[in-house]
Amino acid sequence: MALFSESYQQQQQQLHEERPDYGVASVQFAPMVSDLINGNNVKELLDYGAGKGRLAQNLKVNHEVQIQMYDPGMPQYAKDPQPKEMVCCIDVLEHIEPEYLDNVLAHLQSLTKRIGFFTVHTGPAAKVLPDGRNAHLIQQPPRWWLPKFLDRFELHQFNKMQNGFFVVVVPLAQQP
Repeated sequence: MALFSESYQQQQQQLHEERPDYGVASVQFAPMVSDLINGNNVKELLDYGAGKGRLAQNLKVNHEVQIQMYDPGMPQYAKDPQPKEMVCCIDVLEHIEPEYLDNVLAHLQSLTKRIGFFTVHTGPAAKVLPDGRNAHLIQQPPRWWLPKFLDRFELHQFNKMQNGFFVVVVPLAQQP
C-alpha cells in the first residue's frame, strides 16, 4: 500500500533540509498530547509525521513514554512504524498527496491500538513545495474530512480551531 510518491518524498525531504521552521508545528499541541497521555495512562506513542522530532522533545521532559517517530521526509525517521497505544498525527494529513490519503488513513488505523490525536489545517500553508505548489495539498473543510475519519475511527472529540480542527479517536475494528 503506497503512502506517497517518490518524487513527493524527495520534495518533503528537501523542504525539511532547507527550512528550519518546517516540521515543527507539533510543539503547540504538546500540552494536549500530554493530557491525553496522563488521562489514558499511555506508555507508548507514535508520532506519525514527526518532522524534526519536536513533539518527542517536549513530551520526554515530563513523561516516561516510549516514542517512535515516523516521517518519510526525514531519513532518520523513515523506518516503517509499529502499532502503538497512541498515535499522534499533527499537521500532516493536509500535506498528503490526495490520491494517497485513503491509504494513509488506513495506515493510521492499523497503527493505532487505543487512541489517536490528529490535527488538520483546512486552509493554505504559508510554505510552498520546491515545485511551487502550496504545501497543503488538501484544503478542505471539516465536513469533507470527518466522514473519512468516521469510516475508520470512533470519534471521541472534535474541536474546531482557527484554520482547522483536531480529533481524538479510537480505531474501529478492522475488517478481515
